[in-house]
Amino acid sequence: MTVPPSPVSSTDERSGRRRQILEIAAQLFARKGYRGTSMRDIGEQAGVLGGSLYHHIKSKDALFIELHDSALDAAEARIAQAVAAQQEPWARLEAACTTLLDIQLAPDSLTTPMMNDFRAVPDAMRIQLIARRDRFEDLFRGLIAQLPLPAHIDPSIYRNLLLSQLNSAADWYRPGRLTRAQIAAQIVAIFRHD
Repeated sequence: MTVPPSPVSSTDERSGRRRQILEIAAQLFARKGYRGTSMRDIGEQAGVLGGSLYHHIKSKDALFIELHDSALDAAEARIAQAVAAQQEPWARLEAACTTLLDIQLAPDSLTTPMMNDFRAVPDAMRIQLIARRDRFEDLFRGLIAQLPLPAHIDPSIYRNLLLSQLNSAADWYRPGRLTRAQIAAQIVAIFRHD
C-alpha cells in the first residue's frame, strides 16, 4: 500500500525548492549585479520554467530586497554575538570590525556585492535598501557612542570613515601577511590614534 505524501512534506519540498532558488539568485546577483541578472537567468539556473518561477518569487525587486535584507540580518547577528563577548568599548569595536571583515572577505560573501549595487536599482527600491542598511549601521552607531572620543570628533563622520574602510576591504585585501583579525586590530588602532 502506498502512503500519499503528507501536506507537511509537500510544504517542506516547496520550502526547499524556494531556498534553492534564493541561493541561485543570490549567487547570480553577486556575480552579475542587479541589472545583469534577469528572472529568466534565475529560472534557467534553477531549472524552473518561466511562469512557475513566479510561484516561488514575487518579482526581481522583491527578491533582491529579500536577499539583501537577509544578508544584513545574518551579518548583524554575527557582529552582535561577537560584540556581546567583549566588555571594554575598544575591544567591542575591534570585535565588530573583525567580524565584518570576516563577512566581507569570505569567498562566498553576499553582503559586499549586494550592498554595493545600490546605484543599479530603481529609486523606490534604493530607499528601502538604504533604510535597512541604516538600521544595520545602528550597531556601529551604538559602539562608537560608547568610545571615549575627543569632543571635536564627529561620531557620524568617524562611523562613515570606519565603515567605508571596512566595506572596501575586498578591493584591497590580499591574503598573506596579516590575518583579518590583525587587519581589524590595525584599523581600530589607527582610528584610536594608538
